[in-house]
Amino acid sequence: MKRALAGLVALAALACRKPAETPRLRLFVDSTGHLRPESTKVAESSGYPALDSAAVAGAAQLHFAPARRRGLPVSTGFLQPIEFRHPQGQVLKGGPSATAH
Repeated sequence: MKRALAGLVALAALACRKPAETPRLRLFVDSTGHLRPESTKVAESSGYPALDSAAVAGAAQLHFAPARRRGLPVSTGFLQPIEFRHPQGQVLKGGPSATAH
Protein backbone atom coordinates (compact mmCIF):
# COMPACT_ATOMS: atom_id res chain seq x y z
CA MET A 1 0.00 0.00 0.00
CA LYS A 2 2.80 2.45 0.89
CA ARG A 3 4.52 1.67 -2.40
CA ALA A 4 1.32 2.37 -4.36
CA LEU A 5 0.86 5.70 -2.54
CA ALA A 6 4.47 6.65 -3.20
CA GLY A 7 3.92 5.89 -6.87
CA LEU A 8 0.84 8.14 -6.98
CA VAL A 9 2.74 10.95 -5.26
CA ALA A 10 5.50 10.57 -7.87
CA LEU A 11 2.88 10.75 -10.63
CA ALA A 12 1.41 13.88 -9.05
CA ALA A 13 4.86 15.47 -8.98
CA LEU A 14 5.32 14.58 -12.65
CA ALA A 15 1.99 16.16 -13.52
CA CYS A 16 2.95 19.35 -11.63
CA ARG A 17 6.08 19.81 -13.73
CA LYS A 18 4.41 19.95 -17.11
CA PRO A 19 0.70 20.39 -17.80
CA ALA A 20 -0.96 17.28 -19.18
CA GLU A 21 -4.34 16.68 -20.66
CA THR A 22 -6.86 15.02 -18.39
CA PRO A 23 -7.14 11.37 -19.44
CA ARG A 24 -10.61 10.19 -20.41
CA LEU A 25 -11.60 6.59 -19.90
CA ARG A 26 -14.24 4.64 -21.78
CA LEU A 27 -16.22 2.85 -19.04
CA PHE A 28 -19.10 0.40 -19.14
CA VAL A 29 -21.57 0.14 -16.25
CA ASP A 30 -24.13 -2.66 -16.17
CA SER A 31 -27.80 -2.33 -15.23
CA THR A 32 -26.99 -2.96 -11.56
CA GLY A 33 -24.50 -0.05 -11.46
CA HIS A 34 -21.40 -2.25 -11.40
CA LEU A 35 -18.38 -1.17 -13.43
CA ARG A 36 -17.16 -3.84 -15.84
CA PRO A 37 -13.39 -3.41 -15.35
CA GLU A 38 -12.49 -5.56 -18.35
CA SER A 39 -14.12 -2.95 -20.58
CA THR A 40 -12.17 0.02 -19.14
CA LYS A 41 -10.01 1.61 -21.85
CA VAL A 42 -8.11 4.87 -22.31
CA ALA A 43 -10.20 6.82 -24.84
CA GLU A 44 -8.10 10.01 -24.70
CA SER A 45 -4.54 9.88 -23.38
CA SER A 46 -3.07 12.37 -20.93
CA GLY A 47 0.16 12.25 -22.88
CA TYR A 48 1.82 10.35 -20.03
CA PRO A 49 1.53 6.54 -20.08
CA ALA A 50 2.05 6.38 -16.29
CA LEU A 51 -0.88 8.75 -15.66
CA ASP A 52 -3.06 6.82 -18.10
CA SER A 53 -2.21 3.55 -16.31
CA ALA A 54 -2.96 5.11 -12.92
CA ALA A 55 -6.33 6.33 -14.23
CA VAL A 56 -7.24 2.83 -15.44
CA ALA A 57 -6.12 1.27 -12.14
CA GLY A 58 -8.07 3.84 -10.10
CA ALA A 59 -11.25 3.35 -12.13
CA ALA A 60 -11.90 0.11 -10.24
CA GLN A 61 -12.61 2.22 -7.13
CA LEU A 62 -15.37 4.26 -8.80
CA HIS A 63 -19.03 3.65 -7.92
CA PHE A 64 -22.03 4.40 -10.11
CA ALA A 65 -25.79 4.34 -10.11
CA PRO A 66 -27.15 2.58 -13.18
CA ALA A 67 -28.34 4.66 -16.12
CA ARG A 68 -32.10 4.68 -16.63
CA ARG A 69 -34.23 4.53 -19.73
CA ARG A 70 -38.00 4.96 -19.31
CA GLY A 71 -37.51 4.49 -15.58
CA LEU A 72 -35.73 1.14 -15.90
CA PRO A 73 -32.04 0.54 -15.14
CA VAL A 74 -29.93 -0.12 -18.25
CA SER A 75 -26.31 -0.87 -19.09
CA THR A 76 -24.37 1.96 -20.69
CA GLY A 77 -20.93 2.99 -21.87
CA PHE A 78 -19.61 6.53 -21.43
CA LEU A 79 -16.48 8.70 -21.28
CA GLN A 80 -15.23 9.65 -17.82
CA PRO A 81 -12.49 12.27 -17.33
CA ILE A 82 -10.05 11.43 -14.54
CA GLU A 83 -8.46 14.31 -12.66
CA PHE A 84 -5.45 13.83 -10.45
CA ARG A 85 -5.05 15.82 -7.26
CA HIS A 86 -1.96 16.80 -5.35
CA PRO A 87 -1.81 14.92 -2.01
CA GLN A 88 -2.61 18.21 -0.25
CA GLY A 89 -5.85 18.57 -2.21
CA GLN A 90 -4.89 20.84 -5.13
CA VAL A 91 -6.43 20.03 -8.50
CA LEU A 92 -3.52 19.43 -10.85
CA LYS A 93 -5.31 20.24 -14.10
CA GLY A 94 -8.84 21.33 -14.94
CA GLY A 95 -11.48 20.86 -12.27
CA PRO A 96 -13.66 23.41 -10.54
CA SER A 97 -11.89 23.71 -7.18
CA ALA A 98 -9.48 22.07 -4.78
CA THR A 99 -12.31 21.22 -2.39
CA ALA A 100 -14.64 19.44 -4.81
CA HIS A 101 -14.88 15.66 -4.34
